[in-house]
Amino acid sequence: MTDHRSAKRRTGPRTDSNSLMHKPWAAKAGQELAGKKPVSAKVLKQNRSEEAKIYGENACRVAFEQRPEALVRLYLNEQLAPKFADLMKFLAQAKKAYHIVSDDELEKISGSQHHGGVVLLLKRKPVRSVATYLQQVKKRDCLLALDGVGNPHNLGAIARTCAHFGISGILMKDADLLANGAAARTAEGGVEFVEGLHCDSLPLALKLCKDAGYTLVTTSSHGGESLYKTTLPAKVVVVFGEEMFGVSQSVAKAADIALQIPGTGHVESLNVSVAASLILGEWYRQQG
Repeated sequence: MTDHRSAKRRTGPRTDSNSLMHKPWAAKAGQELAGKKPVSAKVLKQNRSEEAKIYGENACRVAFEQRPEALVRLYLNEQLAPKFADLMKFLAQAKKAYHIVSDDELEKISGSQHHGGVVLLLKRKPVRSVATYLQQVKKRDCLLALDGVGNPHNLGAIARTCAHFGISGILMKDADLLANGAAARTAEGGVEFVEGLHCDSLPLALKLCKDAGYTLVTTSSHGGESLYKTTLPAKVVVVFGEEMFGVSQSVAKAADIALQIPGTGHVESLNVSVAASLILGEWYRQQG
């Protein structure tokens, strides 16, 4: 009896001689290491907790270029296969699997209709604490701190801006949110250049930053100094709050500088990712 599920999910193109001439990755498509020992349920669960799925052509391409050793498995449609021939050859040589699948299956694997034809399973980046990061002494540095910002599209746009302006870290309660598939896709590879810094308590983390010589900067749509008339220090932490309510009172009270982004006033505020791009761009202009 034919297994129709197997027929739908091919583990690579056919490996006849004509196919191999044009598709050199096909020979080991989807092959696992022969004689590989079975993995226990406990180890499998641990491995899965340390892995993340990202999708989108640029996000997957940059992850391969920056962290090839972290790659675990690749899923892609046949249309994108030629663009990822080098990645598939790398996986085959490393005795790791890739699978040529339909767009419908990519949607199931990624959990999104916006997979872009490719999904990559890879090891998560190690997450450092804010305290560990601050052991590095820097004369010039800009960090972001997010107070309740969790929308993956906003996080991805912020990470993309951070990568563009050389911002090295983002303080977050859950740094693994940067590895979210939607965030990584929106960041277009930017998450590979930005470090998520874990903190259980944002007020405490900001105090550690102040003790390390950083100036705390917040934004306000109702007051504060004009962004374009303010000298931004060489070492700053720019704090952004959840769009509806802004930063918490405890964080606002700890700020050294409150900035306002000048505009017409026709709208109450800017999207958090847009506000971040303007402020980080101005810091880069002054200090970068």
